Amino acid sequence: MATQHFTGDASPYGGGDPYADYRTGDLPFTALVDLADRRLGAGVIAANDEFFAERENMLIPEPAHFDPERFGHKGKIMDGWETRRRRGVSAGEPHPTEDDHDWALVRLGAPGVIRGIVVDTAHFRGNYPQAVSVEGASVAGSPSPDDLLASDVKWTTLVPRTAIGGHAANGFEVDVAQRFTHLRVNQHPDGGIARLRVHGEVAPDPAWLTALGTFDVVALENGGQVEDASDRFYSPATNTIQPGRSRKMDDGWETRRRRDKGNDWIRYQLAAQSEIRAVEIDTAYLKGNSAGWAALSLRDGESGEWTEILPRTRLQPDTNHRFVLPAPVVGTHVRVDIYPDGGISRLRLFGSLTEAGATALAARHAELGG
Repeated sequence: MATQHFTGDASPYGGGDPYADYRTGDLPFTALVDLADRRLGAGVIAANDEFFAERENMLIPEPAHFDPERFGHKGKIMDGWETRRRRGVSAGEPHPTEDDHDWALVRLGAPGVIRGIVVDTAHFRGNYPQAVSVEGASVAGSPSPDDLLASDVKWTTLVPRTAIGGHAANGFEVDVAQRFTHLRVNQHPDGGIARLRVHGEVAPDPAWLTALGTFDVVALENGGQVEDASDRFYSPATNTIQPGRSRKMDDGWETRRRRDKGNDWIRYQLAAQSEIRAVEIDTAYLKGNSAGWAALSLRDGESGEWTEILPRTRLQPDTNHRFVLPAPVVGTHVRVDIYPDGGISRLRLFGSLTEAGATALAARHAELGG
């Protein structure tokens, strides 16, 4: 079901801010992690055509950029995936058929359950697809494009063929309780898509986590997630559990300046019930705006009591802080409190699944068809 339904051309660009007439709206599912985030390892591994603009542009984390003066030997250079105009077979039949379409294969950065998809046609005002459709598949390992296009691969419709609009965030809710690893994005019959966002919940492979033994039990790629945060003014709290170290200030979590006596916080759900033995709190690139102090609390289960596992501790700017806990602690949720405000770039919780956690994760994996 489309949560934001736009159709038709946008007005031609008339100068000034190109986003001034951009069509968008409230898309609640965008609070969930983008499973197609390049930082998680997502990629566009194949497309049947990318004559005007490369397929990889669809997964750039930043919003699409528009330069009205930028042209190349093939025409206008767009920040998105754009195919050539399709034609019919003859002068008597100059139009593409109803079945003609272009496609791209997308590997999700982390397998998961998809709750919503945004097909963003920013700056494609008269050269967007007439309609789009999206299918999902779950294929183990690292399949090649030929493997994915084989006749024995089962593709499930996530977004049926639906008319969309130009220069708009076209949002689609998805209600398919399955675990997917790859998408096939179709544009009918041709045109351009600026960005693709695939929001949902990571569904990790329990066999992989069991084999690792000790791992980061709150990392996005391992199934951790942000449940809530006190403030998301400058950057999303989800940044704190992205892979790798932060590369610039807005690649972490930074809050607005407090003018009261409170403090800011993030609450996380772990991959499953885990035993935590060590903690990292990183303030990389937060130099004049890092949190002054931080504390960690843990609870086991949705109704468990919060217990402090790391007392309020002084943080240094642009520094990775490491703490070995006095004894392992077991739980399902963690809360980091920072004082009074500011930010952290990453939180790492190193440990392993408990027997109950591993059992619950394996059951969920089976339920989702993994």
